[in-house]
Amino acid sequence: MPTATAVFNGKTIAKAESWETVEGNVYFPPSSLDKSVLSVTDTHTVCPWKGVASYYTIKVDDKEVKDAAWFYPEPKEKAMSIKDYVAFYKNKVDISTA
Repeated sequence: MPTATAVFNGKTIAKAESWETVEGNVYFPPSSLDKSVLSVTDTHTVCPWKGVASYYTIKVDDKEVKDAAWFYPEPKEKAMSIKDYVAFYKNKVDISTA
């Protein structure tokens, strides 16, 4: 079975056997996340069809990256399949699906 994995600073921070792919980004279900390395920030952006995104800072050991992940806590109707799912910036976190 294929698995999606997110690795930051050598640590697996998300791993899932089912996920959503939207606009080329892997969205991990909340249950697949290591929430101990994530902290919500005050950053928000707006997508016309998904809604308002919230962001996480990732910290593993001594390495921290602000706003490296995002999620939609209250997505618009067309994006309900990714409600609370988390995506990571590919230039900040290593994402693989295999």
